[in-house]
Amino acid sequence: MNSEKVDIIQVKNLKTYFYGKKKFLQRERPVVKAVNDVSFSIRQGETFGIVGESGCGKSTLGRTVIQLLKPTEGQVLYKGIDLAALSADEMRDLRKEIQIIFQDPYASLNPKMTVRELIQGPLDVFSNESRSEKQAKVKKIVSAVGLREADLRKYPHEFSGGQRQRIVIARALILNPEFIFCDEPVSALDVSVRAQVLNLMKDIQADRDLTYMFVSHDLSVVRFICDRVAVMYLGKIVEIADKHGLFENAKHPYTEALLSAIPVPDVMVKRERILLEGDLPSPYNPPSGCQFHNRCRYATPYCAVAEPALTKVEDEHYVACHRYSAPEKMKTVS
Repeated sequence: MNSEKVDIIQVKNLKTYFYGKKKFLQRERPVVKAVNDVSFSIRQGETFGIVGESGCGKSTLGRTVIQLLKPTEGQVLYKGIDLAALSADEMRDLRKEIQIIFQDPYASLNPKMTVRELIQGPLDVFSNESRSEKQAKVKKIVSAVGLREADLRKYPHEFSGGQRQRIVIARALILNPEFIFCDEPVSALDVSVRAQVLNLMKDIQADRDLTYMFVSHDLSVVRFICDRVAVMYLGKIVEIADKHGLFENAKHPYTEALLSAIPVPDVMVKRERILLEGDLPSPYNPPSGCQFHNRCRYATPYCAVAEPALTKVEDEHYVACHRYSAPEKMKTVS
């Protein structure tokens, strides 16, 4: 089904840099390349996952895509519209179609506002409907996310973590968006509640033909909800594939190491654990060439010299590794 859908998001050579203060005798300001020359597309109606270690740039990438952060370079096209080129008023109008589900539901909800006020807030900003029409929409969306009408009078502190996340989801859905950035939406929830929220998100997506960009460090969650997955390392995408291709036939050594760390709920199943050697590089001073070469078990001297390109190795499977892009040069240094 997704193969027939058009691209709703196109990210082209996106860069998001953060600059520090220049210290005494420093020639240049220190820079963290949180997102460094990233390109991919997201199809309408699919769930596109972003995975990687903490600090790899997942959330920064998502926030740049929806323009909560302005890119240093590159383009983000939404239905062919360059979001970075829009004025504040033009971007404000598009907010009805582009929403976010934050990681921490309690921190993203104003504790002084009732659930009705929290969910109805976007309608008060963007809609010219009457008060009764807005309230009818709020009641309908509250029911859709599994809450009761009586909950509308309560405050966020009166709910559990899972219920608060349902409130956040309802608020994101109230304007009938087409694209939602999900910033680790279940990482703060218990396992049983996590399953309920994930099933809710899948059901709502099917009913409304929503498109999700789903950031997570939990690979089991990604495998359950995502259609395609991109793996990030130090601000770069090192592998993109559909979830079956990624989990069953990972190509990049970093992806292999991540997958080997997933617990197996069977003591009789023995899995080889791939332990990464070396220290995690500083984002202020990443390695030359392939940024993963100092922790890679396949690395050769050439890996420290040249940066690998994201290369197509199979249908819809791309990997940034010299073993696929330049295998003949792996034994030599140019």
